[in-house]
Amino acid sequence: MIRLMIVDDHPVVRAGLRALIDSQEDLEVVAEAGNLTDAVAAALEFQPHVTLMDLHLGAENPGGIEITAALRGLKHAPEVLVLTTYDTEADIVRALQAGARGYLLKDAPPNDLFAGIRATARGETALAPSVAAALVRRTSNHGAGVTEREVQVLDLLAKGLGNKDIARELFVSEGTVKSHLAHVYTKLGVDSRAGAVAVAIERRIIRA
Repeated sequence: MIRLMIVDDHPVVRAGLRALIDSQEDLEVVAEAGNLTDAVAAALEFQPHVTLMDLHLGAENPGGIEITAALRGLKHAPEVLVLTTYDTEADIVRALQAGARGYLLKDAPPNDLFAGIRATARGETALAPSVAAALVRRTSNHGAGVTEREVQVLDLLAKGLGNKDIARELFVSEGTVKSHLAHVYTKLGVDSRAGAVAVAIERRIIRA
């Protein structure tokens, strides 16, 4: 029997997933959580094999990436399978870097979800087709892709921050921020901040 924990801030979503998963003879939901504190406590108490992780848990809570990292740091760490609506390159890379084993989207057919859970429990990687395609695009750029730091700059740029504020957020100098922006402009083929944000959103490098 594969024991699961569902981490999502919407009780209705958790209830729906529980009903769906519990229809399978080899799958059992043993815990639910909507925030970091409850997720860690439940993982310690119930020791699930797999955690289904949403990425956005409300503005007041740490997100799924932070919770993934916390869970993967536990002594008896569950495998983490992200189940979200977001498939931007930034979200995918950060989730996998935090320790997620797989990444599926909430529009996945039930059978794909079940297969992903079973694969994750076996220690295998489960990726939605669009997620796999995004990773292929990233690795096929042969170094010409946007770096993780440049993605962070783009994220802050999209929020309307100026160079000084971006430098403060990232603990770097304004000169470093300007250098990152110059590289981003070249890689994205743009010549303005607005253009960089627009192309980054269009290419699903960052969220709108």
